[in-house]
Amino acid sequence: MRLLLVEDDNHVAAALSAVLARHGFDVTHARSGEEALRALVPEGDGFGVVLLDLGLPDQDGYEVCGKIRKRTSTPVIMVTARADVRSRIHGLNLGADDYVVKPYDTGELLARIHAVSRRTVHEDAATGGDSDALRLGPLLIELSTRQVGVDGTVVQLTRKEFDLLALLAQRPGVVFRREQIISEVWRTSWEGTGRTLEVHVASLRAKLRMPALIETVRGVGYRLVTPAA
Repeated sequence: MRLLLVEDDNHVAAALSAVLARHGFDVTHARSGEEALRALVPEGDGFGVVLLDLGLPDQDGYEVCGKIRKRTSTPVIMVTARADVRSRIHGLNLGADDYVVKPYDTGELLARIHAVSRRTVHEDAATGGDSDALRLGPLLIELSTRQVGVDGTVVQLTRKEFDLLALLAQRPGVVFRREQIISEVWRTSWEGTGRTLEVHVASLRAKLRMPALIETVRGVGYRLVTPAA
């Protein structure tokens, strides 16, 4: 897999590139946001994943993420020192597929890279399916086109946000265990994905402006509560 590493620290980039190469990745290193955007023209240039550090010298990393998402659907994993949920949700709203908080374990990073790449392959293979749509009160979920609307207004969701919402919406009222959700949406049993799940649930509640839509079942998981029409 080709991977675009966006990192301004040459020492960090060299060490990480060596590790990624040992695991079979073909790494292209961009030292700034502008270099990264040039590398992604046109059509993502065949990269499987973009690993984007937010501490760039020329542009805000969030801004770069937004520009990347406008140019390509290539999965983006943000690397950030900001551990608060608000910062993570902001990144996800801009189109990031996942995040890793510094300092991170190399095994964690590799697991997240493989998770987003597996999910992308699965989604690409599944395109062109039926045209079923799920309507739950003011919420409309079009499975074939992967579009979501609330009261007729389209809501932009990331890949994982849509997958999570669609999974819960297909069985409203049913409690999904955290392990089951992680297996279905992230296609991994890796325990560290749990925090990512929490952030995506929070992001969905905010984007859809329905804080009560996804109910937390303490100690078990989540379920979707059918909203009133």
